[in-house]
Formats: sequence, C-alpha cells, structure tokens
Amino acid sequence: MPVPVAPRRLALATSIDHASIQPDDAHLAATLERLGLPPVVCVWNDPTVDWSAFDAVLIRTIWDYFKHQAAFLHWLDRLDALGVPTINDSALLRWNSDKRYLLELAQHGVAIIPTRLAGAAALPDTLAAMAGQSVVIKPSVSGSAWHTLRGTAGDAALTDAAAQLPRERDYLVQPFVPEIVSDGEWSLLYFAGEFSHAVIKRPAAGDYRVQGEYGGRTEPAQPDAAILAAADRALAALAALGHGGHAYLRVDGVVSGGRFLVMELELIKPFLHLAAHPAAAGGWHEEVAARIGRPDAAAMARAR
Repeated sequence: MPVPVAPRRLALATSIDHASIQPDDAHLAATLERLGLPPVVCVWNDPTVDWSAFDAVLIRTIWDYFKHQAAFLHWLDRLDALGVPTINDSALLRWNSDKRYLLELAQHGVAIIPTRLAGAAALPDTLAAMAGQSVVIKPSVSGSAWHTLRGTAGDAALTDAAAQLPRERDYLVQPFVPEIVSDGEWSLLYFAGEFSHAVIKRPAAGDYRVQGEYGGRTEPAQPDAAILAAADRALAALAALGHGGHAYLRVDGVVSGGRFLVMELELIKPFLHLAAHPAAAGGWHEEVAARIGRPDAAAMARAR
C-alpha cells in the first residue's frame, strides 16, 4: 500500500502593518491555492508562529524588516536551524538586506550610481568632499525612502539634517540623478531568472521619491535592448557572486547619460506589479510550487 504523502505547507511572510495578502499578491495567492499550495499568512516577527510547521516560507510583504535588522537576521538564522527554506534563499536575503552590495556589483562591472559608504560619524567629511553637489543620503539598510535625505553637500540645512540621522547606521551617499524626476525610475521584474515585465515609477510634482506613499505613480513600460542588457549584466554579476537561482528579482535603475545605472536589486520584498499584470509572471507560480515540492534533506529528516 502506498504511503500517504502529507500536503506541503507554505507560509507567506508579511509584516504587522500589512498582515493580510495585499492586492498585488492576490493573483499569486489564488494561483498557489489552485496548485494545491494555499499560502498561510504569517507575520514574520510574530513570536507565536510555529515556523517548524511549514515546508517553506515565501517572503512577501515584510516591508518593515529594515527597521528591525538584528531581529530579521535572527529570524533567518532560526529558519535555517529548523531546516525551513525561504524563497528567496536565506543567504541571498542576508546579502541583499544591506545596500552596500552595490559596491560589490560595481566591482563586477555593473554600472551603478557612484556611491560612497560612510558611518554616521564620517558623514561630515564625506559631504565636505562633495561640497556643492546635489546628493542623496540613505541608510545602507533601508527601504521606502526611510531616513533618506536630499540636499546640497555643504549647505547648513543638509549638514544639520544629517547630524540627526541614527548614529548606529551606515549610509550611502550618492549624487542626485535628475533623470529620476524628468524620466522616471525603471523597475524590471524577473521570475526564475527570466524577464517578465517592467514599469516606470515617477515622483509627484516637486518630489524625488517614487514610492506611492509620497504620491509617486507607476505605469507599464517596455525597456529597450540596452536597458535589458544592463539588467542582464547585473544578474550575471549576482550569479558570479554566488547568488544565482533566485525565484524572483526586481532590478531598479535609471537611464542617465545614455547608460542604465542600477539603483537596487530587490530580492527580499519587491512589489511585483502583478495586479496590473496577472499573467505576466508566466510559470513563476509553478516554480514556487516546484521548489516546495522538492523534499530537501532537512524536511525528510523532520518527517522520520
């Protein structure tokens, strides 16, 4: 008599402020349910969740992890110790959680916005070296323009604002790229390593932040061959760094001076723009199902 196979259980990790399945993920959740993998919504830092009850954790709207970095890394350690894989992989999540990875990409030939890394105490000297330039300052661990400043290096207003930033953080200091305002910021979505679709994000009038909470808007767009080639180079560099095999990835960047400059690789909690493109992900849902369907050694050990 064949031994019954227990159904696979998939946790969908969210945050306390976005604890339900968000509209952009509704199609994903419905498709997974049709595939026999109804996702169980769990807040990532809820101490009452028994993560050992799941076969995998699909990382989605953990949109506050950067405010709780130590707890986030400890959570990943705990999942690893339990043998519960994450999608994307936990090693990739750790690497992607600190934007200093941009400097690693640059060392592998990826065009990025010129970036200086500085601790809070070193910000005055860094800004002094860029005096007169329009700059953006952001924490290396951040999201949604959290603790992000824009101003002119050397101006008293920016100097005073930078002095109020959290002292325990490291910061990226970059020249402001005006094309973000004039032309918009690209987001290119990849599933299982294949390009799916793209959007352009534009800030509200008088702002430079493209996030919806600041009035930014998003529209579908088709990148040209040069943009796609630049994004592909970023994916190749990611693989060269030992981080291939991602289930999902968003490449954010801006075209400046005729070149696509990578601003971010989002592998943790990207907004996937699936609500407007419900079929765009192609076989990605099946890829998630296939990943959780492969019994890894740790899962088999738990079943013994």
